[in-house]
Amino acid sequence: MSRTDSSLKNLYTAWIGQVIGIIISFIARIIFLRCLNEEYLGLNGLFSNILTIFSLVELGVGSSMNFSLYRPLARKDTEQIKSLMALYRKAYILIGCLIGIIGLLFTPFYTVFMDTVPDIPQLTLIYWLFTANTVISYFFSYKRALIICDEKRYIATVYRYAFYFLLNVAQIITLLLTRNYILFLILQALFTFAENVGISIKADKMYPYLKDKDISPIPQETGHEIRKNIGAMLIHKIGGMVVFSSDNLILSKFVGLAAVGLYSNYYLITDALNKIFSQVFSSLTASVGNLNASDLPEDREKLEKTFEKVFFADFWIYGFAACCLWVLFNPFISLWLGDYLLFDTFTVLIIVVNFYLTGMRKAVLTFWEATATFYYDRYKPIFEITINLVTSVWLAKYLGAAGVFLGTIISTVSTCLWVEPYVLYKHAFKKKAGRYARKWIVYTLVTLLTCCLTSICASAVRFSNDYLSFLTKMILCLVVPNTLFFVLFHGCAEFIFFEELGKRIINRVLGNSSGR
Repeated sequence: MSRTDSSLKNLYTAWIGQVIGIIISFIARIIFLRCLNEEYLGLNGLFSNILTIFSLVELGVGSSMNFSLYRPLARKDTEQIKSLMALYRKAYILIGCLIGIIGLLFTPFYTVFMDTVPDIPQLTLIYWLFTANTVISYFFSYKRALIICDEKRYIATVYRYAFYFLLNVAQIITLLLTRNYILFLILQALFTFAENVGISIKADKMYPYLKDKDISPIPQETGHEIRKNIGAMLIHKIGGMVVFSSDNLILSKFVGLAAVGLYSNYYLITDALNKIFSQVFSSLTASVGNLNASDLPEDREKLEKTFEKVFFADFWIYGFAACCLWVLFNPFISLWLGDYLLFDTFTVLIIVVNFYLTGMRKAVLTFWEATATFYYDRYKPIFEITINLVTSVWLAKYLGAAGVFLGTIISTVSTCLWVEPYVLYKHAFKKKAGRYARKWIVYTLVTLLTCCLTSICASAVRFSNDYLSFLTKMILCLVVPNTLFFVLFHGCAEFIFFEELGKRIINRVLGNSSGR
């Protein structure tokens, strides 16, 4: 398959799986709240964040090893692949064990992140089960990376969502029959283990040479590159974990555990959207890495042109989603869970802005990771972490939950938003990032205009039936942003590329159908 075909196949599979995953997740959340309560939901978010921070032990091994796999895969150098996978295996077993030890040693201190300790039985056992699930996720999972780097992410996706669907069904049945949170978490660990074993067996069948015992040492140059990239990615991992995992911790400490539970409903939606949209960029990463690993001059020239197309898709996706969230967020949660679980309008605005700014980094980060330019901005997270923690804690005291998210926005704008594209253009494209900056400003102004226009149209909708009102607003959100984007950008090169790609896909589907 061509790189485009591989990316499209990865994308189709990921989207189908993600839609199934989201549907079952929303059903599971409803059952969870009916069988337990918001404190369990808050505890779920808090312990997940704590264990995410412990995952810093991973040291960026995954991203660094992935980058090292692109070249030998492109050249079909099985000897070097075997060497890298043997190293990967040892590293991930060590990482899993270290996380388990750190998690157990932290047992006496997890309550530090709670405003008040909830009246939930067997709290420590619950924490240990979260730790066990995280530890298990590192065993056998290293072979998944080989499948993904070989532009066959769709295989890993099938395993991921098949087990995820079965897990949620099992958890729903367990909650309905027993209302037992401990059993709920035990199932989570068991299914994580089963998924990793399944993908490991599949990788062994796809790459029989992984079973070879004759493994050569990793070349010195490759080893040096891996160590260099791991050091850089470690700092980035720390930055990302602190910035995105600290929100729940700060909310719990300075606003209350109930606020964590409240935010978890908004986060479930934004996280679901991010997972769907991220499949677009994740599906491209291996192909971009493969393109970057090529020694052909024409392939090198394709990088920047490909990036501009991906950046345009990034804008359309997240600009449209931001408009929908701004108009539909609270009405949806009101219908889904009830008015008592709503944030105020200002807090919702801050969440949406944060979602948009984070989303608009996806194109840059895809190329940034696939080309290993993350080495050149390795000190950026130090400033990002400092700004985020100081502003989030300080603003939380005055603005509550909104202040926590506003602190994240301030740290993103003052660091990531300009540093990441600067190093990408300088070291991957060998150009200045002025063209990118102009496009980013235009895209953001158009998104702002579209949000205002869509909101004005939606505010005119007044039906006594809440469901009819929501449906009408949803239709407006589908029509207004996409129509405006089409009018403004239908003549640009990026739009024409995706238009032609769409025609290609339709013709292929129709051709296959008529062939049958």
